[in-house]
Amino acid sequence: MTLLGTGIGWRPEIADAVERMPGIDWVEAVAENICPGHLPESLLRLRERGVTVVPHGVSLGLGGADRPDAERLTALAERAEALGSPLVTEHIAFVRAGGPLTATPRLEAGHLLPVPRTRDALDVLCENVRIAQESLPVPLAVENIAALIAWPGEEMTEGQFLYELADRTGVRLLVDVANLHTNHVNRGEDPAKALAELPLEAIAYVHVAGGFERDGVWHDSHAHPVPRPVLDILTDLTSRVAPPGVLLERDENFPEPAELERELGAIRGAVGAGARQRGAQEQGESAPEAAATGAGGESERSAVAGDAARQRLGVTQAALLSALVAGTPVPEGFDRVRLGVQARALAAKRADVVAKLAPELPLILGTGYRAAFVAYAQGHPMRGGYRQDALDFAERLLLGGQLTEGRVRRELRRWWLDRSGPAPRPLSRLGRVGQVGRSLIGR
Repeated sequence: MTLLGTGIGWRPEIADAVERMPGIDWVEAVAENICPGHLPESLLRLRERGVTVVPHGVSLGLGGADRPDAERLTALAERAEALGSPLVTEHIAFVRAGGPLTATPRLEAGHLLPVPRTRDALDVLCENVRIAQESLPVPLAVENIAALIAWPGEEMTEGQFLYELADRTGVRLLVDVANLHTNHVNRGEDPAKALAELPLEAIAYVHVAGGFERDGVWHDSHAHPVPRPVLDILTDLTSRVAPPGVLLERDENFPEPAELERELGAIRGAVGAGARQRGAQEQGESAPEAAATGAGGESERSAVAGDAARQRLGVTQAALLSALVAGTPVPEGFDRVRLGVQARALAAKRADVVAKLAPELPLILGTGYRAAFVAYAQGHPMRGGYRQDALDFAERLLLGGQLTEGRVRRELRRWWLDRSGPAPRPLSRLGRVGQVGRSLIGR
């Protein structure tokens, strides 16, 4: 297993600072933000210095009902080869649902959503992981995710689910201690119990990140300092095993480099405290052991998930995602209040991404941009990626009567026309009012 050391998530906004930071052994970069033929100069310089770069995927959806997309797998493999990476990582999550498998519209979440800890979901996940492993040139590690919602009727704990996954596939684990804290606050799950059930020898590395609590819900923001409870979980983990690597994640609201270095120092301190505890235990009593068994002999189950299991999982995931992004009824057994929190979080995530890809929209709409986009997103699923989402949002504002004549409407109309091609595209979603819509936008 590759020894990585202490690392930080590489982001363009802090690229220069990362290059200057002392004691950085490796970095992790979001795979989808890297073009193999045009690697950022900063990453190339880090590689030349011997700093390991690991691509971290966010769009495979290994926990979804469909088999992994071959083109996405090829793209992830290309990034691993271009960066000379010793491994690649992804998430135990689903990010899309619907389509031919369920005869329902294809929906995109735009974010990572939890899979149910059921035997159907485990069978599907195991087969999807094997497909990915066979397509990648280096080992795969998969990450436990943070969740705002819990699935009804779950059959395993998180630790049991991860144990069985690793046992049946040999996949490595990326353990995110911040996500364990999130699930403790949001779902009442005990991080120590999860750690005790994990196959510690399968850990590839560890993520550490910050978040915030609002109205009793913990949001895994990656935009706030790492809190003490997360560092305590890291100490607990490192009292049980010496992980090959530990990495600080920060995606937004970047502080000064000195603050990031202080956070890295706190992480090193937590790791050191755990190592001292582990050493004392090894000299005295026996060290804590991982659970000897997972969910009861699941490793003997079939290596291939049947189509029936995929369809059952697909139906439940499509119903949940439709409630979150299209405003359809909440499936039975889910907490309606918590589902509303998740729906608003997904809409806010879309608003943030669209604002980055189309920064003119917040400038044109001013302080009203975010509220307008969140209201739009909660009833209008993405239908073609974030750039198309930006166009659809602008079109909806122009056609919906929310904007009266004036500077804002004129600038938004100009922006929409400039990016919709030489001739405005047919507004097929509006059916018979399409021609009327075009004349309204042309005003």
